[in-house]
Amino acid sequence: MDFDVVVVGAGPAGLAAACAAAESGQSVAVLDENPWLGGQIWGGEKAKLCNAAAQRWFDRFKKSRVVLLSQTAVIAAPENGLLLAEQNGEPCQVRWRRLILATGARELFLPFPGWTLPGVAGPGGLQNLAKHGWPISGQRVVVAGSGPLLLAVANGLRRYGARVLAVVEQTPYSKLLRFGLGLYRHPAKLWQGARLKLGLTGVPYRCGAWPLKAEGNDRVQQVTLTDGTRTWTMPCDYVACGFGLVPNVELPLLLGCELGEGFTRVDAEQATTVPNVYCAGEPTGIGGADCASTEGQIAGYAATGHAQRAERLFSARSSWHQFRRALAEAFALRPELKTLANDSTVLCRCEDVTLGQMRKYQGWREAKLHTRCGMGACQGRTCGVAAKALLGWGMESVRPPVLPARVQSLISETVCNDSKASPLLATAAPTPSPALAQR
Repeated sequence: MDFDVVVVGAGPAGLAAACAAAESGQSVAVLDENPWLGGQIWGGEKAKLCNAAAQRWFDRFKKSRVVLLSQTAVIAAPENGLLLAEQNGEPCQVRWRRLILATGARELFLPFPGWTLPGVAGPGGLQNLAKHGWPISGQRVVVAGSGPLLLAVANGLRRYGARVLAVVEQTPYSKLLRFGLGLYRHPAKLWQGARLKLGLTGVPYRCGAWPLKAEGNDRVQQVTLTDGTRTWTMPCDYVACGFGLVPNVELPLLLGCELGEGFTRVDAEQATTVPNVYCAGEPTGIGGADCASTEGQIAGYAATGHAQRAERLFSARSSWHQFRRALAEAFALRPELKTLANDSTVLCRCEDVTLGQMRKYQGWREAKLHTRCGMGACQGRTCGVAAKALLGWGMESVRPPVLPARVQSLISETVCNDSKASPLLATAAPTPSPALAQR
């Protein structure tokens, strides 16, 4: 498949970028792992029933001539202008002249004793399960961690019938108050927060508190919380715990894009340091759907040569960047969270590697060679970020496949030359761990 512009990611940034690029009359395609539009934040077609912004972008996208390649995961970039992907388990090539990366973000998990128990999940993950029919009605849920997502998730779980026992935010009240007072520049956000809080009438909202441990036999049965001076235990059926979001920058790194403070570097037109590659949304900074869609439009216009249209959105983007900075400051993680895990706490869930095992080594690469941390199904997306927070390590490089892929895809004819196996295979299939072999 060959397109003038290819957008990776169909969330707010990707939808906006594709719609803007399509106005040029050039061929545009959007690739996304999910079978729906909207990414994780808008949750597909159902989101338009309760989200006016999602409704507008869905309608605009459907009127465009953009090709949607759903259930398509990018796994490698064998050469400039070419992406290797899997679509419904089958390999495919997608060629591009300009590429827009809108790969979004994922939840940040920090290990604490009991975080691997069944029933302990990320807030967004539990909400997504509930959206797709997971039986949450009548279940006791404690929502904990940090960020505006906690209120949204608690509200959503309550609508699905869950008994939300408490929302526990690690940020102190003083920071939240300053953040709230600064929202006069964004009245829509202030009103959104007020509506969410109103929907949680009767649910305790505790600031400056965080989870210490989760306990249970076959699954979580209670969680112990603290505010730094006292501790208390709450019986529960689920703990939805996440400490904000981290950007998905694996594909930008694979393509050679430079990062700054963990985010993809872009210029005024959302162009990365790699020619003809643009980036928008959470990979450039965690700012929410409105910020992402504004950046996406700029990237879409810039990628198709409509610089003046892009410039008209610079002022709006600047305003959203102020909001983004305020968000980062208000919900900065407190140092106590780095001491929750002990040496027996599992850090790498895929390969069952504890924090104590990883402390024996000097860096990520050495620990990976000796313990296989980061070599499981998540490819270090969970433990890598946790290791950075707890140990100060960074993942030195990203190698294909970016996502778990079938060996067939990595040695398929699309990336072979004269029946020679693809060099991707050299990093595609490490020896299975004993735990994985047993499963």
